[in-house]
Amino acid sequence: MKLLLLLALVGLAQGLQTRVPLKRMKSLRQRLQEQGLLESYLEQHPYNLAAKYFPGIAVEPLENYIDDEYFGTISIGTPPQEFTVVFDTGSSNLWVPSVFCSSPACRNHNRFNPAESSTFLSTNDTLFIAYGTGSMTGVLGYDTVNVAGINVRNQIFGLAETEPGDFFYYTPFDGILGLAFPSIASSGATPVFDNMMIENLVDRHLFSVYLSRDSEGGSFVLFGAIDPYFTTKGISWIPLSAETYWQISMERVSIGGTPVACSSGCQAIVDTGTTLLAVPIRAFRTLMRILGASSSGEISCEASNNLPSLIFHINGKEFPVPPRAYVLRSNGYCTLGLQGMDVPTEEGELWILGDVFIREYYVIFDRANNKVGLSRL
Repeated sequence: MKLLLLLALVGLAQGLQTRVPLKRMKSLRQRLQEQGLLESYLEQHPYNLAAKYFPGIAVEPLENYIDDEYFGTISIGTPPQEFTVVFDTGSSNLWVPSVFCSSPACRNHNRFNPAESSTFLSTNDTLFIAYGTGSMTGVLGYDTVNVAGINVRNQIFGLAETEPGDFFYYTPFDGILGLAFPSIASSGATPVFDNMMIENLVDRHLFSVYLSRDSEGGSFVLFGAIDPYFTTKGISWIPLSAETYWQISMERVSIGGTPVACSSGCQAIVDTGTTLLAVPIRAFRTLMRILGASSSGEISCEASNNLPSLIFHINGKEFPVPPRAYVLRSNGYCTLGLQGMDVPTEEGELWILGDVFIREYYVIFDRANNKVGLSRL
């Protein structure tokens, strides 16, 4: 597997900020396809993406399931122990495997050893996080977490002791670093970015994300700053509708000027931890029919060349997602990057704007003003 680790070298502002380069890897879906294991794997590992978003339940599912692609590197402890993590705006906890874990999924990943860190502080608190394909259990501890040069001291994090099943065995990352709000953190743990703000480790109380459309660009998460190179077309600011996930209100979704979904308004979560566009089941079926795809999202690659853009109407503005973004091509096959999902909310339908959407925009997550900023790439 070829790992690409490219730095964006432009637009650096002065002050307290840190840029974390992200690696774009082959997704688990691609690797299983290449080995002829995809169909049997999906049958053995049913997944409920919606489980993550039910209120009142401490869940942090592996949001992209088998399509995870973007990962970055952090370190924990003194001296530092390195881990590859998903920077996930759809959850709030930091956790990594520990040496106390004997699950197969832990044994083939980097594991944190508290005995080798002079700054580790243990607790008696336990952690349980439910997943769409299983669960993890562990304990909470405190240590120094280094994110591209920023040392967050006394950061609480989870040390996994069990990771049942074989799902995590196949993933190319070790753990997850959540970037959502404290209100949804399991066990009341303070998220990493909250501690960055509390300790004045960042110039501005925001972070921004660029995800490359191909394997050539330098994807990154930038803490404490907005890179002006990616905002030359202006920034559209959208107020949050809830301070849990990065949740916003949408007016509708249209194709060619005609509303096709979310006609009475709906909610959407901007989630770097989800690769696809997660769509309410009814809207998903409508879109599959309009776009000429099968019920599973398969479409001929020739037909996909003539598909229209999906237009998301948010805060009075239009945000198009062209077919080059939502058509996934792999080994001569084409599928639509949409997944059916139903989550009951008091506000109505819930959509998840994952990487398929985010790749079209430079996204700013502003904690100071509780807004999301979108800049067309």
